[in-house]
Amino acid sequence: MKKLLSKEFIIGISVIVAIVILFVGIDYLKGINLFKPANFYIADYDNVAGLEVSAPVTIDGYKVGQVREINFNYAQPGKIEVLLALNKSLKVPEDSKAVIGSSLLNGASVEIVMGKSSKMLEVGGHLSTESKPDMMASLSDNLMPAVQNILPKVDSLLTSLNTLVSDPALLKSVQAIEGITENINKASVSLNTVMSKQVPGVMSNASQVASNLNTITKDLTELSAQLNKLPLASSMENVNEVTQNLAKFSNQLNDKNSTLGLLMSDPELYRRISSVTANVDSLLIDIQKNPKRYISIKLL
Repeated sequence: MKKLLSKEFIIGISVIVAIVILFVGIDYLKGINLFKPANFYIADYDNVAGLEVSAPVTIDGYKVGQVREINFNYAQPGKIEVLLALNKSLKVPEDSKAVIGSSLLNGASVEIVMGKSSKMLEVGGHLSTESKPDMMASLSDNLMPAVQNILPKVDSLLTSLNTLVSDPALLKSVQAIEGITENINKASVSLNTVMSKQVPGVMSNASQVASNLNTITKDLTELSAQLNKLPLASSMENVNEVTQNLAKFSNQLNDKNSTLGLLMSDPELYRRISSVTANVDSLLIDIQKNPKRYISIKLL
């Protein structure tokens, strides 16, 4: 019994236990749980760039397993064999695919695209594989041509900008702007001075003007009250009556059948009146010259 529990035996057992613990601990740190049951499937790829052991295996973004081993297939040069450990409860249709995809933050991972076949793949079977284009390579392929097209324009823009900056006219313009700014500052100071001196007087005049306006408004109010007291209605009736009479008189003047119309429009009547007037005038002149001819005075 003493020989079995010798110091060398204890040291050997301790080393073995330490190695086992170390091995299990490393796998645990990698995310590999050796005590969790899993089904293993094999996927063959031409390129596994970025894919590492313990990389997640997902279905629609949900983790269902992980990459357990990555080995080069020497029997088929150019093929890389990846061992996938999937959840024991997962049943994989025969036409499913194991697609390698990559992201900038999480690196490469394997996504299981579930097939629609009713026949399930046997544990240890080979999955069909596919690789998505690398994101950086895709960005490089799509972005670099655009960058190459932009570079000559950027170079031309920088050249034009250098030419503009080195132009003496730009310096003169900047100096002119500085002068304008200085003048604006001086004008602002002068305006503040004028405002501080003139504004009180202007405000006093404005107050006086406001007072005068109030007086004028009061006078206009009184005048309006006086106008309201005037008999404007009767005056307007008189004006309307006079207007009607004038209209009647005008109508009579324009009517050829009326006396006034005949006087205004009959030339024969006008000539006769003129003749009578002339005769009366001649009679009066003759009476003045020869009164005895017309007036006889007998004295008794």
